Amino acid sequence: MAIKLVLAEDEALTREALTELLQLSEDIDVIAHTGRGDRVAGLVREHGAGIAVIDVHMPGMNGIEVAEQLHRERPGFPLVILTCEVRPGHLQRALKAGVRGILTKDTSIRELRRVIREVHAGGSHLPPELIEKMVAAGENPLTVREAEILKVAEDGRPLSAIASQLHLSPGTVRNHIHSAIHKLEARNRVGAVLAASRAGWI
Repeated sequence: MAIKLVLAEDEALTREALTELLQLSEDIDVIAHTGRGDRVAGLVREHGAGIAVIDVHMPGMNGIEVAEQLHRERPGFPLVILTCEVRPGHLQRALKAGVRGILTKDTSIRELRRVIREVHAGGSHLPPELIEKMVAAGENPLTVREAEILKVAEDGRPLSAIASQLHLSPGTVRNHIHSAIHKLEARNRVGAVLAASRAGWI
């Protein structure tokens, strides 16, 4: 019986090419694909998928957020993440969300097929060099709230708008931002956002 797979990749050309190449395998069936992260969980439910292969960078929800959502809804669901740039924070969050396969986008289609089969069968594929990067970076120093605030602050919106969106007082938001700036050894809010983003913590 073929492995039922949902593919999520925001670049249409890459998505279509991967779909066609994976479909050449008799034991892999791409039953649905999407360019948006916020559609993945629905497609998994709707089509009874047995595994999902998801890109990290997507509109709607990024791949890590998708993994966290699926982990809440379907603990143990097999997931493989594709990424161009390996960020330690992304790796940490992915592993906590139960992701068992992580590949960079320079991986061959043959290797991708092998990892899909391995993860679907209950195994894992976590390259040692990626784990070394994660260990070297150390733990995420930010609290959940600090990361949430920096994520909302990414577009440069004013303090009052951040507070309004998160239903917090401006003073509380200011305190969390100051704490994040200190922890990340940044000069200001913009620097803290950049540092957290580069590390994959937001």
